[in-house]
Amino acid sequence: MLVAVTREAGHNEELRGWIGDAARIVEVPLTATAFRPLEDVRRDLAAQRGPFASLVVSSERARDYIALSRRTLTPTARVFSVGPTTTRMLEELGITPSAEASTSAPDLAEHIIEGPVLMIGAAGGRDELPDELERQGLAVARVSCYETVPAELDDAQRAALAEADVVVIGAPSAWRVARSSVRATAWVVVPGPTTAAAVRAEHPRLIERWGPELGEVLAGLGAGGPESAGA
Repeated sequence: MLVAVTREAGHNEELRGWIGDAARIVEVPLTATAFRPLEDVRRDLAAQRGPFASLVVSSERARDYIALSRRTLTPTARVFSVGPTTTRMLEELGITPSAEASTSAPDLAEHIIEGPVLMIGAAGGRDELPDELERQGLAVARVSCYETVPAELDDAQRAALAEADVVVIGAPSAWRVARSSVRATAWVVVPGPTTAAAVRAEHPRLIERWGPELGEVLAGLGAGGPESAGA
């Protein structure tokens, strides 16, 4: 079995560890990150109506902007993270998140009870969490730190996607790059409902599963299908 892992270059090691010996792996990065200058982000933060009682960090890629963001917080502000990788990044900086959304940012809504709320992450981020927080009566400010841009695939990369029995897709933006190259019989593995919805609209074979059990899921595919692996 051949599995294509598709996070940007340098960010696939965790996936490789999860898959282990369950399959052969080919790496085909589908996106890249364009980081904004610190001064531009500093200016955007200064224009917001803080200080903020809650900070939501949506990605590990916001690492270089954490110090700037913390200057806009109240002394008792709480920090929230999206995903275990983001949590680890924050802990490396000496910050313990009050709560983590393991698969989907809206999972944080029940934990965020004090505003105003500052959200930092990618440009063009999804609206579910800020919409829900605003329904709860909390003011929300969003500041983008980077932009996820599609990769330009060469013929060899497209061929690798077409050959793969399983393609791991981490975000809708990655699926938009990959979809024309993924064959209809391949399984597409996604981390959560947002990416699942984007893939399901165009591709019939989908597994929504993420984490250390991914190797077991893939082994189950070889043994007879996702049901045998509990997917």
